[in-house]
Amino acid sequence: MSAQTSTIKPEETSKMWKLLEEDHTFKKLPQEGDIVRGFVISGSKKEVLLDIDGVITGIVRGKELYNESEEFSNLEPGAEVEATVIELENEKGMMELSFRYAGHQKTWRVLQESKETNQTIMAKVMDANKGGLLITVNHVPGFLPVSQLSPEFYPRIQGGDKNKILERLKSYVGKSFPVKILDINEENEKLIVSEKAAWEEEQKEIFGKYKVGDIVEGKITAVTDFGTFVEFGENLEGLIHISELAWQRIDNPSDLFKVSQDIKAEIIKIDGSKIFLSSKKLHEDPWKNVHERYKIGDIVDGTVLKATPFGLFVELDQDIHGLAHISELSNKPIASIENIAKPGTVMKFKIVSIEPHEHRLGLSLKSLDKTEKTVEKEEETAVKVENAKETEPAKVKTEETKTEDTEAEETK
Repeated sequence: MSAQTSTIKPEETSKMWKLLEEDHTFKKLPQEGDIVRGFVISGSKKEVLLDIDGVITGIVRGKELYNESEEFSNLEPGAEVEATVIELENEKGMMELSFRYAGHQKTWRVLQESKETNQTIMAKVMDANKGGLLITVNHVPGFLPVSQLSPEFYPRIQGGDKNKILERLKSYVGKSFPVKILDINEENEKLIVSEKAAWEEEQKEIFGKYKVGDIVEGKITAVTDFGTFVEFGENLEGLIHISELAWQRIDNPSDLFKVSQDIKAEIIKIDGSKIFLSSKKLHEDPWKNVHERYKIGDIVDGTVLKATPFGLFVELDQDIHGLAHISELSNKPIASIENIAKPGTVMKFKIVSIEPHEHRLGLSLKSLDKTEKTVEKEEETAVKVENAKETEPAKVKTEETKTEDTEAEETK
């Protein structure tokens, strides 16, 4: 574009503005901060002149020429563009305009429309921190929280190592993700987006193929303290909570399950994109027939699995675990549970309660002590009785002897 010099004098421009203000047929004059449309008169690398409504010339110059988008590059005379009013009348009598600010405003306007229409847009990852990804959308900075990443990109790290999570997030720098806008506020320059929301929309049809009760097969993608995540179907992911992994008590899922392990599970709940699974429902509840294996009063061998402040968790067999509450461990005050038993200890317990529907079985050491003492007393009593029986004939004989001796004396 070739530059042209304006021949309009400042005083003439001021008079023209006054005349326009008095002319009621002319539309309302723009104010500072408004976006106006105009046609390119001429331009160079230093300035661009615009014809605004055929009555005033606007100028864009200096840093206000530059915008990160390519919309305002290589403008030709006659091209229609938008610019933001930053001064109604400058030292040249022209309207001072900005492409930079106009581009910024337009971008926010487009983003607001995208949120209102729930449109999917592209976000480029610029950096990462422990909370998520720093992104830009059309050169507007924003944030993608780690919780808003889809299963494919969510950093599931064994043990939740924060440094490894950050390392995984950093590996996404330079990538572009389809996202939806969760929150936007131009005044505070706040932009929060979700990659998971865009993924969920794409997966709607796939989600529709599944229902509660379906059996799925997949691979374990992560093992956490609260359960395991399973990938199945077409990039779907479900959670098997620790309480749904097996009928027996599990303290650490990693003791039984490993990443990449094949597993079957039943869908027990679908909440939006969240799918909850159960592997234990595929096996018969061993507590259904617990009374056929154990009865209240039975003395059983058990292996201590865990010592806690409230008692001992004990394994009776692979399926049935019980609890020896602290109140059932001893008649004497207990300074430390581990003084009584440590994990791995095999010892005898007495079954004091069985609740099949609650999957609870109560054990006691204290009652076992009572039982043993009772048995000892019964044995002592039996011994005394036996001894008494053995001495009775001797006593009788002695009495008989005495009688015979008396009769003999009397005969004499």
